[in-house]
Amino acid sequence: MKTRLLLLVGLLVLLLACNLPAAAPTPDLMATLAASTPQVGATPSAPVPEDDEPHGHIVFTCQIFKVQAANQICIVNADGTGYRRLTTDDSRQHYYPSLSPDGLSLVYAAFREAGVYEIYEMTLADGSVRPLTDRLGVVNAPEISPDGTQIVFTHWIAATDRNELWIMARDGSRPHRLADVTGWDPTWSPDGTRILFASNRGGPNQLWVMDLDGSNLHPVSNLPALRGRSDWSALGEIVTYSGEPWKRELFLMNADGSGQRQLTPAGGNSQGPSFSPDGRWVVFTAYFDHPNDDHGCELYLLRTDGTDLRRLTENAYCDYQPRWGP
Repeated sequence: MKTRLLLLVGLLVLLLACNLPAAAPTPDLMATLAASTPQVGATPSAPVPEDDEPHGHIVFTCQIFKVQAANQICIVNADGTGYRRLTTDDSRQHYYPSLSPDGLSLVYAAFREAGVYEIYEMTLADGSVRPLTDRLGVVNAPEISPDGTQIVFTHWIAATDRNELWIMARDGSRPHRLADVTGWDPTWSPDGTRILFASNRGGPNQLWVMDLDGSNLHPVSNLPALRGRSDWSALGEIVTYSGEPWKRELFLMNADGSGQRQLTPAGGNSQGPSFSPDGRWVVFTAYFDHPNDDHGCELYLLRTDGTDLRRLTENAYCDYQPRWGP
């Protein structure tokens, strides 16, 4: 009798469980984004190893007020979580952020007064900010060296209407011109011994490389309408962008300029790339989901083999100038 009673109770519990409502699925931002963006050449049946997913943090310029004069700096985790605004002054422009090699701080440029932009460093743990320059003029695109000791940046010289490459110590001391060349949007080689930058030296804009003392200066790209923003990966590859307005694409090449190829699928007006710390992904600005919309630029991720396009942000304003770090 006792055995039959236990069997009846078990059947009753099973019937009740079958009629319970299904549990709400856990929100998965990247799954949602992956469903709404193309998976170029992906093989769904082949599982992606967990350590092959994007990691780290991405800082970028977020145009939350839809006007350049009030640009801010934001940050997001590479998996799409943790989106937040970092700068707090609504009244002035902030742009060109870049994370430190240890991921504990970032540098960026911001408006101070007419004809003057300064470079600042922010500590992520507490949001504290300190200026690194003092009325040099219009400076931007700062980036900390791989060993964390120096910062390279662009300095626009008003008297000559010329962009120059400058360098200073991490604390802002000893700012000086890096070499007697015209150039902008500098970035470091992975070993910190060379600088990659854009220049119209000798003709149309191209990417150039030189040693820190200005020697071994040579071009490495051959693109018809190169803009400037580029990056140099830990795996030795270079990524940049080129093209006419609203028709821009990312291009990948070896460090010597060989093997140049288009990375992005056509039609996104893709630009402003940055490599993941492991060199296997690129983050960039594009308009795949909002074509021809002035405020439609979002951040996207793409593997360096051209597959697995993912949208990272979705806002009613532009997110651009991304820089990836730990």
